[in-house]
Amino acid sequence: MAKWTMAIDLDRCTGCGACMVACKTENNVPIVTPEEAHEGRVMNWMEMITEYEGDYPNLSVRRMPKPCFHCDNPPCTRVCPVGATYRNEEGLVAQIYHRCIGCRYCMVACPFTAKVFNWHEPIWMEGADTCYNPDVSRRMVGVVEKCSFCAHRLTKVKEEADGEDRSNNDGEYLPACAEICPADAITFGDLEDRTSAVYGKSRDYRAHRIMEDLGVEPKVYYLSKRT
Repeated sequence: MAKWTMAIDLDRCTGCGACMVACKTENNVPIVTPEEAHEGRVMNWMEMITEYEGDYPNLSVRRMPKPCFHCDNPPCTRVCPVGATYRNEEGLVAQIYHRCIGCRYCMVACPFTAKVFNWHEPIWMEGADTCYNPDVSRRMVGVVEKCSFCAHRLTKVKEEADGEDRSNNDGEYLPACAEICPADAITFGDLEDRTSAVYGKSRDYRAHRIMEDLGVEPKVYYLSKRT
């Protein structure tokens, strides 16, 4: 079984936010009103964490892209009373939106705050109906949403590979964030494939996983900045 893993090189990341824009567009993530944004209800499946150190003019800024970590031991799946979130056969933590009752237990259980909640009926910009991705559903009010590692793309890649009677090639399945990154800071692939680029990144001396001591086994590696 594949172990789809993401490695993010913080030495390459410029914090441009292209990954966030690509994620929103690819996955039909709605835009909230300014009032909702003020309440902290911005909906981003890929979030850019920004930290400031020091005082002006001696100020340093650190940025870290944060998707869902698709843990191998996810606490969110254990607390959902209706089985709306689960770990699928590909090892990805998936959501069944029409089963979600909006109790948000999974959001509380997630140590990485990787899930967002649709507080109000989504607002779609005029003319946006020509830009929807038909491979991804549009969610309704009152459900929890999260990064899926663009699992719909995996479905397409598997269908093409099966039609050609071959296995998936490294780099063939890429989430939108990894594909769009202008600095090539995001590497994605199967960690079980020792020839894959992401396997090499995960074994880099700079590689680490956030809050690894919790035992949830996140499948996102970060490569620290070089000093």
